[in-house]
Amino acid sequence: MLVEPRTAFDAVLFDFSGTLFSVEEPARWLDRAAATVGVDIPAEAASALVDKLLTAGRAGGPPPRAVPEELAGVYARRDLTGDEHRRAYIGLLSTIALPHPALADALYERLFDPDGWVPYADVLPVVTALRERGVRTAVVSNIAWDLRPTFAAHGLLDHFDAYLFSHEVGVMKPDVEIFEVACAKLGVAPGRALMVGDHIADAGAVYAGLRTLLLPASPPGAVHGLDAVLTLCG
Repeated sequence: MLVEPRTAFDAVLFDFSGTLFSVEEPARWLDRAAATVGVDIPAEAASALVDKLLTAGRAGGPPPRAVPEELAGVYARRDLTGDEHRRAYIGLLSTIALPHPALADALYERLFDPDGWVPYADVLPVVTALRERGVRTAVVSNIAWDLRPTFAAHGLLDHFDAYLFSHEVGVMKPDVEIFEVACAKLGVAPGRALMVGDHIADAGAVYAGLRTLLLPASPPGAVHGLDAVLTLCG
């Protein structure tokens, strides 16, 4: 039996949402947003409303079950500018009958509060181990705002060598350019880099010459299986 030799990489690129961090639990998301606009939603009504909001589409997941035709264009470009991202997601959330006119905006604003994001339990030990091995790391995300304050708030900012965001680069995954730019910024050849994500867009890295590891979603704060990266890095 032939066994493929273990591949050591010089760099690892990580997606953000669903790979390094998860958005907060949906019930907490609604509770915190409702509190900012002074709305008290009974538990049973809140549970039903959360289900409707998740069906409509929440930034950070899950994706909308259907995108209204009038939002299709801006939704497709949502991670290129902050304005288009806001219009897309507030538009989706506003398709639901909400108990307060400002609630859609309040739900959306949770994205920018570091408290609304939870790092997976194995992020810090894995990226620390990679640095000790001399493996360079980058965060490569389809995102319409600067994530550095969120990483800083969770004590993770300086644990990555580079940050590549679609709104800054001007292209979104799976476009090969964003992966090529990330590798160039780290000073490594694409064939010596691994892309770790949770979405088919992350797998677009293979067309830039990278290897790719996709991990299924985990609950907020859980161990996410990132130790597989250490195995692949030898």
